[in-house]
Amino acid sequence: MFRFLVKRLLSAALTLFAVSVLSFLMFFALPKDPVTGMCPKNCNPERLERVRQELGLRDPKIEQYAAYMKGIVAGRDLGSSQGGRCDAPCLGYSYVNSEAVTDTLARVLPVTLSVVLPATILWLVLGVGLGMVSALKRGTVLDRLAIGFSLTGASMQLYFVGAILLIVFVYQLKILPNPHYTSIFDDPLDWASGMVLAWVALAFLFSAIYARLARAQMLETLSEDFVRTARAKGVPKRTVYGRHALRAAITPLVTIAGLDVGAALGGTVITEITFGLRGLGRTAVDAVTDGDLPMIMATVLISAVFVVLANIVVDLLYAAIDPRVRLR
Repeated sequence: MFRFLVKRLLSAALTLFAVSVLSFLMFFALPKDPVTGMCPKNCNPERLERVRQELGLRDPKIEQYAAYMKGIVAGRDLGSSQGGRCDAPCLGYSYVNSEAVTDTLARVLPVTLSVVLPATILWLVLGVGLGMVSALKRGTVLDRLAIGFSLTGASMQLYFVGAILLIVFVYQLKILPNPHYTSIFDDPLDWASGMVLAWVALAFLFSAIYARLARAQMLETLSEDFVRTARAKGVPKRTVYGRHALRAAITPLVTIAGLDVGAALGGTVITEITFGLRGLGRTAVDAVTDGDLPMIMATVLISAVFVVLANIVVDLLYAAIDPRVRLR
């Protein structure tokens, strides 16, 4: 198991290295001067030249990349116009926000995590559970209701569901406050009340998709020979369904869940805009609009980290579900 984990970690490190190289070359190796996009339009020529000197943009590209990676690992000196010393992990300085990129990320990342992680638990429990029950009760009223729920959720958009939730629970019934972010460590109840609508909207759409997938996988597994053999031998239904069928059916869902969670952590743009929250996704959109290259590079790297970590977790879950994976 240790060897399996080491191989996955090395693969993840190589992937992140490739992402960092490509993102750096994309923004700093092109003919266009990157400083003109990093500094606001009111920067005069003297300030632009000072920024070029402090960033070392006159140096060879490989030295610039080495300095950028050194900042992530050990920190770097960004110069007086960029706030001076930037401690590791240093992802540069945003002239648009007039602060280090890591300071901005420290504010917005907790918002995205607060939206995605609880919503993930909701959509997995509701979606997978509903899909499994629907498969076991195939042809019944419960199965038809589950199919209707799946079709309804799959055909809707998040901004529509979010608007309905806001109108009903915030503006009409007034049982919930406007969506907002409060640290869970400061006030857990206020944190939950400010995030619950975002959780419900995100979980509703994803759980509808997972219900369909779980139902299809469970029906396919129930038709396998090993399930029929176990039932013919008199193994209790609870054991057949819970230990054997469920374990085989859930494996493909683990892969999909890992990709969805990784992508969602990289930025739930529509969710954050719909509910007026400023997380990683909305910050990335604003960075693209403002031409804030350091912030764009940082959000790309952070998103890549989340996707890679999600895949590592998926590999570990695979190894726990199917021991044969450990031998690969």
